Amino acid sequence: MSPSPPRRWPATVVVCAVTTGALLAAVTPAAAHEGPADPAQGGLTPHVDSRRVAAEMRQDEVAALGQEHAEEHARMRAAVRGIGDYPQTTRTNRLKALTDSQASLNKGFAPGTFGAFKDYFPSPDFGDHVALLPTGKVLLFSFERIETNPEKEPAPTQTIGKENAGRAFLWDPSKGNGPDAFKQVTPPVSDMPDGLGEQRPVPFFCSGHSFLPNGMLGVFGGNLGGNGGTGAKLSLVFDPWTETWTRNPDMAVGRWYPSVVTGADGRQLIMSGQSELGYGTPTPVVERFPAKSFPVPLAKKDVPRNTPVDRFKVDAPFSFDYPHLFSLNDGDVYGFGRAAGEQWKFDPSAETRTDLTARPDGRKRNYGSAVMLPGGANGPDSALILGGDRDNPSTLRFSNGSWTAEKSRAFGRTQDDTLLLPNGRLMTVNGAYDIRDYGNGPYNPNADLKYRQIELRDDRGDWQLGPVQRLPRGYHSNAVVLPDGRIMVTGDELQQLANNPDVNGTVSGIPGTTGPTTMNGTIEIYEPPYLHQGDRPALANAPTTPVGYDKRFTVTSTTPGLAARAVLLAPTTSTHSVNTSQRHLELRLTGRAGNRLEFQAPPDAKAAPPGWYMLFLLSGDGVPSVAQWIQLSPTA
Repeated sequence: MSPSPPRRWPATVVVCAVTTGALLAAVTPAAAHEGPADPAQGGLTPHVDSRRVAAEMRQDEVAALGQEHAEEHARMRAAVRGIGDYPQTTRTNRLKALTDSQASLNKGFAPGTFGAFKDYFPSPDFGDHVALLPTGKVLLFSFERIETNPEKEPAPTQTIGKENAGRAFLWDPSKGNGPDAFKQVTPPVSDMPDGLGEQRPVPFFCSGHSFLPNGMLGVFGGNLGGNGGTGAKLSLVFDPWTETWTRNPDMAVGRWYPSVVTGADGRQLIMSGQSELGYGTPTPVVERFPAKSFPVPLAKKDVPRNTPVDRFKVDAPFSFDYPHLFSLNDGDVYGFGRAAGEQWKFDPSAETRTDLTARPDGRKRNYGSAVMLPGGANGPDSALILGGDRDNPSTLRFSNGSWTAEKSRAFGRTQDDTLLLPNGRLMTVNGAYDIRDYGNGPYNPNADLKYRQIELRDDRGDWQLGPVQRLPRGYHSNAVVLPDGRIMVTGDELQQLANNPDVNGTVSGIPGTTGPTTMNGTIEIYEPPYLHQGDRPALANAPTTPVGYDKRFTVTSTTPGLAARAVLLAPTTSTHSVNTSQRHLELRLTGRAGNRLEFQAPPDAKAAPPGWYMLFLLSGDGVPSVAQWIQLSPTA
């Protein structure tokens, strides 16, 4: 099938959608916005601040189960009563229509040319934030919902107190898609500085994150609630090896919607975000983790504890949230702001900022994707800026200090996710017209169906429309390249709520939980064309100890004749169309002998910042093996 303009979908399939599982366990009431209840009238305890929850409290349950457990029961009853304004029949019918239309429309796309969507299953988390960990598991985290009606805001942006809480789960792809494939990994419980003195899992949604060299994930910021979104000063680390969280000393400023990038020195730069004063106060302050007087964690045992941030010498005065930050192969960090004139280069060593040429489109780009382009063995020297402008499908490449126009995609879309594939090609999935707008106005989950269609970019830079995903996923959507080469697609709580076949249902058997769990989200699996184009090379063994820069190392393959080359692909951690970590490098082949292949590591940390990478063997046709993980370290 040759490239073509966006398809015009039959009227019978113009419904929107998202996931298969948004439920409701220990979550906030659907009417959390209605204001605090009066204890004098309702006999409320100080912990319950919703009239709807107060009305559902039962003293016999308090006596039998205790206050906290009785509150959970009251919240569930209140939420069940509050969903009648968006019928379950509508959700069920929407998902069926999307499922049927996907099957029908995708018959015309040959998997060997366009890939194929294969699996779709419920998840306990919305997946607003994701990170592929070097254990092969995927970390998903977001918030406890306050609303099940997809025509209203489900996030506790304006909510303060214990109902504004974070949550996190691990998905282990090796265990399939049942309840035991997930594990709850609750963030630290704390009393946040909102004046209420209520303990809750810290509200880290709409934070920023990137990987540390030892494979741990640094997470910074979040939302305290109120005033349009108040920035939290949270500084957290998730340890994939022990599957636990650590809270470090707070940042100097609050950040809601910040960006984080790991530089060649292994330290993280944290920029932008709405401050602790609330929405409309983006902070220009740049902070660094770990602080310069603290060591960079390189080994699995190096858990940053009581490790502060420090102040970077120059500011980053971005006007809008979530700028794209990339560490290119000159060792500098490039900040591509959403405003056309806010483009800067930061030198992590000298702690300086330099103006870059303004983006030539002259337009604001809202939440849209950007990606560092493959640069061979020496790492990326350029970046491609894609979506974020609903009326403009153009793509722009930044390289050597200047901008050039690349071939456009089929149509403009925001909230999209563009991934680097093992073969060096690009894939765009997800997208919408605007925030909470799928083409028919804000908070109307009915979507223009073109946003369900993926786009693929070939070696010549040409884009081609491909098959449709089941759900349109826009705001808070995400996608991840898994070590087996498949693509995980998730996110967008509005669509997941609008298409949940059992919005009140729960499941048991998820490790780390104490009872039934609501399946709030869904995961969809896409197989790229390379998984339908022939035999895969087999990577048998790769180094299990850290690999030094520019050093030679050996791998073994049970199919050495199929292995034409090898690449490193950095794992994704993303949110809000921002993915600062993914990176593609070719490895120099230096020798062959039987089933052994010798490669040379990237030349230095500028080409590939220290950390964990997926090592893929590729056939001559670009079919990848299942990856194995290796660590690049300056001390190896």
